[in-house]
Amino acid sequence: MSRTATITRKTSETAIELLLDLDGSGRTDIATGIGFFDHMLTALGRHGLFDLDISAEGDLHIDAHHTVEDVGIVFGQAIREALGDKRDVTRFGFASVPMDEALCDAAIDLSGRGFLVCNIAFERPMLGDMDTQLVQEFFQALAMNGQFALHLNQRAGHNAHHVAEAAFKATARALRMAVEPDQRATGAIPSTKGVL
Repeated sequence: MSRTATITRKTSETAIELLLDLDGSGRTDIATGIGFFDHMLTALGRHGLFDLDISAEGDLHIDAHHTVEDVGIVFGQAIREALGDKRDVTRFGFASVPMDEALCDAAIDLSGRGFLVCNIAFERPMLGDMDTQLVQEFFQALAMNGQFALHLNQRAGHNAHHVAEAAFKATARALRMAVEPDQRATGAIPSTKGVL
């Protein structure tokens, strides 16, 4: 069964089209108009082994906030749709990713309940044309709309680029683990409740 989703979202602030294949090869085609954000989304797709196409137009003449948040919303919705009833998935995922002096951990539970704990600090306010505060905004929108718990913890690091990249790559690897089919639980929903 194909685990794919296509989501379109159009508001007065943004217009976004996103295609996701959870069982891809890491091929990405990302164009949000925010260079650093494109770089992070490309890393997320590549290290999650998700095929990911994102086309976003937003009110960047104001700032990048609406575009980054709305991409997170759409991406989360696509994950939720592609997973269906979450039958066969591993459910939990964890990764610890170093990026030179930076180290970030990500832990995910595809619980059906959106929640973010984010303990990441940036020593400068901007990464290219993206406000560092928007890193947390993206992950908040992703987790809430994907309906999963995401814990992000920075263990080390002072270079803002490295910290952000470690966080995105750790999330990618944790998500990849969580959505993987569990070969020992074929046909089962990984919950004592029988539903996620």
